[in-house]
Amino acid sequence: MKAIRYARYGGPEVLELGEADDPGVGPDSVLVEVRAAAVNPVDWKCREGYLDQVLQPVFPVIPGWDVSGVVVRPGPAVPEFAAGDEVIGYVREDVLSRGTFAEYVAAPVRTLARKPRGLSFEEAAGLPLAGLTAYQVLHRVLEVKRGETVLVHAAAGGVGSIAVQLAAHLGARVIGTASEGNHDFVRGLGGEPVSYGEGLAERVRGLAPEGVDAAFDSVGGDALKVSANLLAPEGRLASIADPEVVAYGGHYWFVRPDPQDLQHLSDLAAQGTVRIHVSKTFPLEQAAEAHRLSQEGRTRGKIVVTVSH
Repeated sequence: MKAIRYARYGGPEVLELGEADDPGVGPDSVLVEVRAAAVNPVDWKCREGYLDQVLQPVFPVIPGWDVSGVVVRPGPAVPEFAAGDEVIGYVREDVLSRGTFAEYVAAPVRTLARKPRGLSFEEAAGLPLAGLTAYQVLHRVLEVKRGETVLVHAAAGGVGSIAVQLAAHLGARVIGTASEGNHDFVRGLGGEPVSYGEGLAERVRGLAPEGVDAAFDSVGGDALKVSANLLAPEGRLASIADPEVVAYGGHYWFVRPDPQDLQHLSDLAAQGTVRIHVSKTFPLEQAAEAHRLSQEGRTRGKIVVTVSH
């Protein structure tokens, strides 16, 4: 099969299109014909070696964790799916090896759910990692409730844009940080936009004088510090970007595959409750350009790589 691979850590230039062995399918896995694979910031962080202590590489590495595609063959212990089923997945294993930037991927059944009806393969590919991150932080960590005020950082990004929609669906008031050019986009998601940067604390206080009940940080650094200072007395804080959140009494979260959570998200997307904005698509052979754009950190919604067969 054709696949994007890298044989060493480095910048986008280490990504090369070449031939790779077709993946073997274990008893608990599903062979998926990849139609689209989303790009996430964790992809280039892995490529540059920043997660080396967490996820050991088996070079050459095929990058990518998000996928949408069609089942070719389920393993013998997988009655849930049949050939021809359209699926999505957050296909992360405990080592960096067999990713989704390829024509085929062997996906453990624990990573999969049915593709949302009505969404394109490109849109659907943008849901798993970002959607699971937003869902698990809001439900399991912050435990957001109706009537609460939630601060979401990078509200126009992949995770942030879904978090705004999910929090609004829960009945929360959502304040989202975003650049001026993305304010209308955030409003369309159900959030109240504020510009990030100097003076952010004052701007949020202007909207929520008593503080926010929950803050969802996906930036780290100064944004995390500001978030901690904006909490109401019983406010909760979570970060997916900065483990220092623990020093502020908050929680650090690393998203994990969960087929029930993913299927719930798929159902919400099929209902139109969660919308996925795809800002740009690239063919598989231009995966390096997709990584470069992601690394700039200014993307609205998702960047997606498409795979033709």
